[in-house]
Amino acid sequence: MSDDAIKTLTRMANQIAIAFRNEPPEKAAADAAEHIRLYWTRKMRADLLAHAGAGGEGLEPLARAAIESLRPHMGVR
Repeated sequence: MSDDAIKTLTRMANQIAIAFRNEPPEKAAADAAEHIRLYWTRKMRADLLAHAGAGGEGLEPLARAAIESLRPHMGVR
């Protein structure tokens, strides 16, 4: 995956997290994760999980929590 594609996914995940930031943190992460699960392709989710696993440069904490919560359901370590 290109750096530009990862930057785009990171930006999108951060925007989703921002949309839920006024909720309590656990609910915000769960709602952001649900949005990503429902509307992103498996490849997009897997690419962002790989990015998070490699340090997740640029990911906001709430976006990181959301994507990491999907890891067990993706079969990705």
